[in-house]
Amino acid sequence: VQLAMWDLGQCDRKRCSGTRLARQGIVRELRLGVTFPGVILSPMGTRSVSAEDAALIRTKGLAVVDCSWNRLDDVPFGRIKGAAPRLLPFMVAANPVNYGKPCKLSCAEAFAAALFICGLRDEAVGVLSRFKWGHSFFSTNAHLLSLYSSCATAVDVIAAQNAYL
Repeated sequence: VQLAMWDLGQCDRKRCSGTRLARQGIVRELRLGVTFPGVILSPMGTRSVSAEDAALIRTKGLAVVDCSWNRLDDVPFGRIKGAAPRLLPFMVAANPVNYGKPCKLSCAEAFAAALFICGLRDEAVGVLSRFKWGHSFFSTNAHLLSLYSSCATAVDVIAAQNAYL
């Protein structure tokens, strides 16, 4: 599966999971204004990622926006273009920067969550296996990941999220 990201340079590069994955050749960096043909995980998404997106992710890839959660207002979302912007449902971060915080996932966690929800479990594990804390994301969110990955559509994912919350 092709993984890509727009790096907006807002994070501490030593602690950034997206930068680390790019350095390791797992993730391709995109320039602002470049259109991505696959699924984009973005706060500008209008529906949740779901099993419906699996074929598009397999063929065209998955991208994230690498930015600081504290500086979302500074992100030029208008210059981040793609066919399928998506949101992630509720999960809890397990990365060292935002450990235990709801919805504040790192790039690596976002990649893994979307891949897992779409049935690409081996790929999800492969992404997070590169981090000492990677296994704790799966254990922390095991019930939610199982719940979301059993849903057929984005509407079902949101219904499952709302029932959980």
